[in-house]
Amino acid sequence: MIKAVIFDMFETLVTLFEGKTYFSENVAEDLGLGSQLEEYRKYWHATENDRTTGKITFAQGIETALRALGQYTPQKVELVMKHRLAALQDTFSAIPKESVQLLQELKAREIKIGLMTNTFSDERDFIRASELFPYFDVPLISYEIGICKPSQEMFCKMTELLGVPAAECLYVGDGGSGELYAARQAGMHPVQCTWFHELAFEPHVPCPILDDFEHAEKQMDVLEFL
Repeated sequence: MIKAVIFDMFETLVTLFEGKTYFSENVAEDLGLGSQLEEYRKYWHATENDRTTGKITFAQGIETALRALGQYTPQKVELVMKHRLAALQDTFSAIPKESVQLLQELKAREIKIGLMTNTFSDERDFIRASELFPYFDVPLISYEIGICKPSQEMFCKMTELLGVPAAECLYVGDGGSGELYAARQAGMHPVQCTWFHELAFEPHVPCPILDDFEHAEKQMDVLEFL
């Protein structure tokens, strides 16, 4: 019997691909990096673990990448952050009503709700300020706790704090960061959500549709797995 449902955040409860988007190619265009786009991406992705586990902020990651390119100025970081925050504001101003309805229905059924998200500093702020946040009994945000998916430590921490055995937990996510395989390894019942899948575009698609897992095509389909 499922007693808890644990959600990923991005491409699960909200999507970065609807409305304003702001990815590496947009940064390169804003800053006139031209042919240095791929080099910028290399330096940017090299900071990902530190950004995800709270060692540096998003802005510090931008600074690190630009310094490696010989392109750093405080004004460039400020410009990137301005457009990045505008895109996140767009994302969290368009939280699907179906995501809220699903969380409300789980609460009505007295199902515990967890959040496990690999999240940077700016995303953390938006998550905590969002209408979704009060629904989470246990929010595990990688930037705050210093560990991230697919670490088994994060999954063990979730079950411990929820007070629910892994076998009685449903894990719902788009599949990025190997989360569904890690959830299954932890003993949870993983379900891949696909309701945002068609919005994603290369090279930023978090995860393909995986035949290894059951799928939920709409938010309320999650209830069928309880």
